[in-house]
Amino acid sequence: MDWIESIGKALEYIEENLTDDIAVEQVARQACISSFYFQKAFAMLCGFTVGDYIRRRRLSLAGTQVQSTQTSIIEIAQNYGYDSPDSFTKAFTRFHGATPTAVRRGGAALKSFAPLKIKFTLEGGSMMEYKIVHKEAFTVVGVSAKFQYEGAFEAIPKFWNSYLQGENATRICGMYGISIDQDMGSKEFDYMIADNYIPWEEIEDSLTAVTIPKHTWAVFPCRGALPKALQGVNEKIFSEWLPNCREYEIAAGYNVEMYSDAGKCKNGISDENYYSEIWIPVKRK
Repeated sequence: MDWIESIGKALEYIEENLTDDIAVEQVARQACISSFYFQKAFAMLCGFTVGDYIRRRRLSLAGTQVQSTQTSIIEIAQNYGYDSPDSFTKAFTRFHGATPTAVRRGGAALKSFAPLKIKFTLEGGSMMEYKIVHKEAFTVVGVSAKFQYEGAFEAIPKFWNSYLQGENATRICGMYGISIDQDMGSKEFDYMIADNYIPWEEIEDSLTAVTIPKHTWAVFPCRGALPKALQGVNEKIFSEWLPNCREYEIAAGYNVEMYSDAGKCKNGISDENYYSEIWIPVKRK
């Protein structure tokens, strides 16, 4: 099954199960990819998370049902996974701009959120630089925190800002930003701001050491100001490289961003010549 077909099957699964409990892990299984990378790819390509997509589709369908049927609002709420009428009303009102009662009485407009469709378009045609690197296990040390996939794109930059203002910023330079989901099927993952571990230096209690296993890595250079350069390469990885790569597939729940020394660039990480990398563990298909 190719990448486009597998993503299509995942979207079909969501659509067929909107009135049931939907586990992201099961959705990812339809795409034959880990939950870790499915959620990352989905957010990169679509601009919103899997959870956001499911909520919007449910509320869109719920609005139609409120307007066009006599089914009780409580029953509609339960059908779409809401435990109470109050939680449903709040979510419904945020989405549609009107309460379910107002919609049913008439005069209130609804918002529609159409299901995603996979389309084949002629894209690419541009060079994408990468290299395959066989790397032995290596150990990093730094600060670590757990994040839910939902909201991670907003939470991780805040984690960096908080770290840079704290006392550990003088101990860990932040050579790496590492996402770790060893099970590749949970709702959360570990994220580290880290440097290479130096064996003869003592690890302070406030820091964590983690060994990244031996892997083959696809390494993608990123040139330009952050975060735009990283975001652009990430988008190309999932929209161009991965769909067209016939030799490799993702092998494990690690994602590494490597940042060069910002002091070597006139404008630091905002410099047009700033260099960073994205590392993805891969294996032969």
